[in-house]
Amino acid sequence: QVQLVESGGGLVQAGGSLRLSCAASELPFSSYDMGWFQQAPGKEREFVAGIKWNGGSTYYADSVKGRFTISRDNARNTIHLQMNSLQPEDTAVYYCAARYGKYMSGYDRRASEYGYWGQGTQVTISS
Repeated sequence: QVQLVESGGGLVQAGGSLRLSCAASELPFSSYDMGWFQQAPGKEREFVAGIKWNGGSTYYADSVKGRFTISRDNARNTIHLQMNSLQPEDTAVYYCAARYGKYMSGYDRRASEYGYWGQGTQVTISS
């Protein structure tokens, strides 16, 4: 059974940093595009950052470009999201997601296209 387990969320002040991690199991990890999505109360789940199956390309929402960095370690079946210069509007539950992507061009930012999801980790930024 595929599992994605997020960790690293918490409460930080504006301007601070957090590093989220997502560990995958029972998944041919190196064949999957991975992504981070956020969901704030009353809002839809939104794309934050993504990385291709081979780590060759990364993608970011405009709101986080220059502040967040996604990375992956295929040897350890993990991805990370380094979040810097955090702002109150970054407050949300952050979810890790996986979608088969080996040899497929481009990157799909639609949450509906991802078949595997973690349970989410809460990120709260105080002003």
